Amino acid sequence: MRVAVCVLTYKRPDGLRRLLDGLARLSFTKTQPSEVKVIVIDNDPSASSAGDYSKLKASYPWKLEWYNEKRRGISYARNAAVALTREGHDFIAFIDDDEIPEPSWLDELLAVQQMYQAAIVTGPVLPVYPEHAPVWSVKSGCYERTRHPTGYLMELARTGNVLIHTEVFSRGENGFDERYALSGGEDTHFFMRVKEQGFDIVWADEAIVHEWLPMSRLKVSWLLQRAYRSGNTYTLCERDIRPSLSNLSIRAIKGVLRVGGGIVLALPALLFGRIAFIKVLQSICSGAGMVMGLMGRRYEEYQRTHAV
Repeated sequence: MRVAVCVLTYKRPDGLRRLLDGLARLSFTKTQPSEVKVIVIDNDPSASSAGDYSKLKASYPWKLEWYNEKRRGISYARNAAVALTREGHDFIAFIDDDEIPEPSWLDELLAVQQMYQAAIVTGPVLPVYPEHAPVWSVKSGCYERTRHPTGYLMELARTGNVLIHTEVFSRGENGFDERYALSGGEDTHFFMRVKEQGFDIVWADEAIVHEWLPMSRLKVSWLLQRAYRSGNTYTLCERDIRPSLSNLSIRAIKGVLRVGGGIVLALPALLFGRIAFIKVLQSICSGAGMVMGLMGRRYEEYQRTHAV
């Protein structure tokens, strides 16, 4: 069982060092992979992570490789990772450069894959707040993601914590769509597509990674931008993969209801405090993103990188 752990990075030197340090501490008690390889895909044309790679390579506990994908965009970097690893490996794991895994992370993903014979296994991403995080950002739960019991069948996964059997990439079209290179949502498009092809996505609740949140994300403006982008890219994916009139009509109705309902509830929400008002604004932005997505408009969120 040969596993490639693929790390995409773009001008986050501190985050990359934390992540590589965390991956160096991976341990295995439930499974025994014959090979673990860590591959860093640097999406910075100036190859800013090359120095860190050179320092670590000789002493790193796993085989460590580095590749520079000069075309700016997350889809290009993910496709480079797949091209480098799908031959000669049984599984590809993705983790982000603003995350750090528990030592048992990969072991848990592999164990659940073996238990359920799933093509794709995903797990929780838990937020790590900076020391002076605003109180509302922690109490609101806006940065928390839903968890499930192990074995739960998922509709989608995220590439921040996922294990994919390389057979999924055996179909020529199963790469990451380059239209989503700067908008994000390339993982939504990918997992929506392979789910339609019959590949199962299973949840592993003990396969935990932690996501470091920079202060630049602990703002209402960022939450609203993310809500808009999420609604926008999900709808663009549906237009591509589930383009039936009934699906798109339902999406249009949901979008309009979120905008209209949010506007109606905005003033009453103020009476319940800041958090309630933020969540109403998120609903409005999500709905607006859906409507714009139905019109084919794309929001490119990843023009900017948030350092961690």
